[in-house]
Amino acid sequence: MATVDQNTISRPLSPAIGFRRFLDKYFYFAMSLLMAAVVVAGFGRTVGHVMIHPAVPPPAILWVHATTFSSWILFFILQSALVRTRNVRWHRLFGWFGVGLGASMVALGVSTAIVMARFEVYRLHVLSSAGARAMLTARFIEMACFATLLALAIAQRKKPELHRRFLFIATCVLLSAAFGRFPYLGTHLGLPYAAEDALILLGVLRDLLVNRSVHRIYLIALPVLIVCQKFVDHVVTTATHAKIG
Repeated sequence: MATVDQNTISRPLSPAIGFRRFLDKYFYFAMSLLMAAVVVAGFGRTVGHVMIHPAVPPPAILWVHATTFSSWILFFILQSALVRTRNVRWHRLFGWFGVGLGASMVALGVSTAIVMARFEVYRLHVLSSAGARAMLTARFIEMACFATLLALAIAQRKKPELHRRFLFIATCVLLSAAFGRFPYLGTHLGLPYAAEDALILLGVLRDLLVNRSVHRIYLIALPVLIVCQKFVDHVVTTATHAKIG
C-alpha cells in the first residue's frame, strides 16, 4: 500500500490568510452589491413622493436618468460577477455596452441637472437661483469626475489592476446623491461626500491587506476628488449664505 506524503496534505489556511484571499477574489463583487444596497436604501426614501406619487409630475427625463443610473449599477454587478467566474470573454463583450452606457450617463447627468434645476426653481419653487447654480455646479463636477475616470478605465482596459480600480472609483463618485437622501447624511453639508470617500477608502484598505501597499491610483484620485468636493461645499455654502442674506 502506498503511503501518503504528509507534505501533500493541504494545511488549513489561517483566518488572516483566508480573509486576504477572500478580499483578493471577491472585494469588487461585494462592493458592487453594497453600492446597489446604498442606491436602493437612499433613493427608496424619496422615489415615492418624487416620481411615483408626486404633487407635481417631474420631467420625463428624470425617469430616463433613473433607469440609466440603475442600469449602470446592475452593469457593475454583472461585470464584477463575470470576472469572478472567469468569463473574461463575456466581460469584454459586455464592456463595450458599458462604454455606451457610461457615455449616456454623462450626457443624461448633465441634461437632467439642467432640466431639474429649472423645474425646482420655476415649478416647485423650492430652489433659489443661487441654489440652482450650486446644484448645477455639483452635478457638473460629479459628471466630469465620472467621465474622466470612465475614460481612463476604457484606456486601461487591457490592464486589469488599473481598469477595475478606475471603474470602482467612478461608480463611487455617482453615489453621493444616494447618500444625500439618508436622513442624517442629507442634512449635513459634506457628509454624503464623506460617505462616498469612505467606500473608496475600503478599496485602499483592501490594497493594504492584500498587496501590503496602496495602489497609486488611490493616491492620486482620492485627493483630487476631495479637492473637487471641497469646492462644491464652498459653492453650496456661498449660495446658502446669499439666500439667507
